[in-house]
Amino acid sequence: MHTFNRSASLNRRVLSVGSPRLGRPTVVTRHLHVPIVLGFLFTFLLAISASYIFVVPSLKHTFIGDSISQSNESTSVCDVSDGSWVPDDSYPLYNASECPFAEQGFNCLGNGRTDEEYLKWRWKPKNCAVPKFDVHAVLEWLRNRRLVFVGDSMSRSQWESLICLLMTGVEDKKSVYEVNGSKITKQIRFLGVRFSSFNFTIEFFRSVFLVQHGWMPRHAPKRVRSTLMLDKLDDISSHWIDSDVLIFNTGQWWVPGKLFETGCYFQVGSSLKLGMSIPGAFRVALDTWASWVERAIDRKRTSVFFRTFEPSHWRISDQRIRSCNVTRYPLLEASRSDQHVLADIAEEVVKNMSFPATLLRITSLSAFRIDAHVGNWSNNPSVPDCSHWCLPGLPDMWNEILLYYLLTNHE
Repeated sequence: MHTFNRSASLNRRVLSVGSPRLGRPTVVTRHLHVPIVLGFLFTFLLAISASYIFVVPSLKHTFIGDSISQSNESTSVCDVSDGSWVPDDSYPLYNASECPFAEQGFNCLGNGRTDEEYLKWRWKPKNCAVPKFDVHAVLEWLRNRRLVFVGDSMSRSQWESLICLLMTGVEDKKSVYEVNGSKITKQIRFLGVRFSSFNFTIEFFRSVFLVQHGWMPRHAPKRVRSTLMLDKLDDISSHWIDSDVLIFNTGQWWVPGKLFETGCYFQVGSSLKLGMSIPGAFRVALDTWASWVERAIDRKRTSVFFRTFEPSHWRISDQRIRSCNVTRYPLLEASRSDQHVLADIAEEVVKNMSFPATLLRITSLSAFRIDAHVGNWSNNPSVPDCSHWCLPGLPDMWNEILLYYLLTNHE
């Protein structure tokens, strides 16, 4: 009422000054008081409403941060691969020395690395937020499920990372065990860890090319010792079918040193493809993989992911000698290497699939992390390693991105 009276008084003064021929209020001006006052009141209420609609959310955004608006972004429009590494003192999320499923060769701190800055980085996409790892929420989501990794040693390190992340939320550590009592080795083709308290398993199948690796065919040139049968998926693929989540990865072995220099060439049907390039063969192999997924996997049950190639950081001298220089901090700029071609091919193949597979684009974000490699901090320090990654470390972020997709799609 105080505001109303003051406004009415102000209106009377304005009317008096604005009407030089009327020395006192007339009947007309008295009749005008009511609509003028009502109009002023309406304007006042409109201003209050506008401030609530526009100003309050802005203040909320300022003080609470951008995670609220970003968390509602759809995974279909969010490019998780576009972002930057930011410092985060809440990392690492586990201690590899306390996780029996982390290979000693990947436990850099346990193998004598003294700087810990490489553990304190988190990937932050530009247009969305990857939620912080919530171990209890993930354990509950995985209850009664079967999650399978298929690929090379990089896939195995991601498998180990996820197990170590999840074990931080399990009280009885003995309830987590390898189903066959096997120890983690580089050559073993199957490893499966069961979380008995939650009735789920996380499995790893070693398939470095995804397609079949065969012996030398008859009447092949002497330089041919074996072939990759690009039109046939690995003979253990039948074991991947009955799963709830499938994560595929290949790329590290698609290099001349693992193929041509060992006498391994490409084959389609009964025909040798001696002149086929590695990118060309990689595309044929992924087309074979995509056809198998569309034919063999139940899209109503299984979520399928393909994780792109993770770049190495070897330096090649003029004498073709490889050296490994692990830095203390991430690179400020990441160069685009030839291996990115494999990631581009994977993206194109997945995009053309009728099956709703998801591409995990980790190539670009991993290219910055020269600081996160094993280097000389393996269980064999005389052999430097600029291909594999320390645990804890970069593979943990791959898993956080994977879980972001899984839990968001699930919700």
